[in-house]
Amino acid sequence: MKVLVAGGTGAIGRPLLTAMAAQGHQAYAIIRNPAHRSMVTELGAIPVVADVVDRDGLLRAVDGLAIDAVMHQATALRSAKRKLRPDDPTTVLRKQGTEHLLAAARVVGARRFVTQSLITGYGYRDHGTTVLTEDAPFGVHVGSVADLVVDGSVATEQQVFEAEGIEGIALRYGMFYGPNAFSDMFAGLLRKRAPIRPAGRCGTTCFVHVDDAATAAVVALTKGNPGTAYNIVDDQPASWQEFIDTVAAAHGTPRPISAPGWLIRMMVPYLGCLLIDTTMRVSHAKATRELGWSPLVPNLRIGLGLDSAVRS
Repeated sequence: MKVLVAGGTGAIGRPLLTAMAAQGHQAYAIIRNPAHRSMVTELGAIPVVADVVDRDGLLRAVDGLAIDAVMHQATALRSAKRKLRPDDPTTVLRKQGTEHLLAAARVVGARRFVTQSLITGYGYRDHGTTVLTEDAPFGVHVGSVADLVVDGSVATEQQVFEAEGIEGIALRYGMFYGPNAFSDMFAGLLRKRAPIRPAGRCGTTCFVHVDDAATAAVVALTKGNPGTAYNIVDDQPASWQEFIDTVAAAHGTPRPISAPGWLIRMMVPYLGCLLIDTTMRVSHAKATRELGWSPLVPNLRIGLGLDSAVRS
């Protein structure tokens, strides 16, 4: 397939482009910075210089291409501010960015559209011991700043599911770890001695290695059922205390400094919602059943190189 990819230079994008090339797909990677041309080419893709947020510029850049599918993996996590706002760059990419990419899909004749969503769309709250499947309520508000993140996931899913003539598929990813991902961001905070490890009560969530996230996206291109969302997570949920301790051990950072929840909330309100308020256990059984996908990296310790056993 010929696939137009947004987010091809990000944490998932790099292994995604590699995996696409390995499966015989031809990726056209949208890049804002022309300096990334050589990197994209080395990963087996064809660069398309455009900004997903600039609708007119994007449509001019893709005009004349004949494409089978569009893949939306664009985020701007490295540009996120300490306090979330409605104009958060990643939220904009999930709302307006999806709208613009759907317009691009029509220009290039693509009928398939795979978009990145998040398991946090199930709501930033304590879900107890319930194992969440795709049948659980999605888009749940709890009255916190984190509802903005929920709205972004809902916006991208609704748009691709409801777009006329488009076979839309959403991948509800767990928290990303691996090279250039969420785990690297936390390692950077630990090196700065930021007090981000919750003392006392903290939440539990599900994670996914970026290589497994990329593999799921490639499989969804051909096997995903239109109008369907899939949870893409590894096998073992972990508390945020476990996550931060594992990141510290894997990256050789200073020992994590524990902090009371009120301090974490004051420093970065969104992290308080995520690290303290949210407990969820999520199943990837549907993706395993319908896509034939399961994570090769089953847990954090293996994914970050502390244990060596990888499932074959």
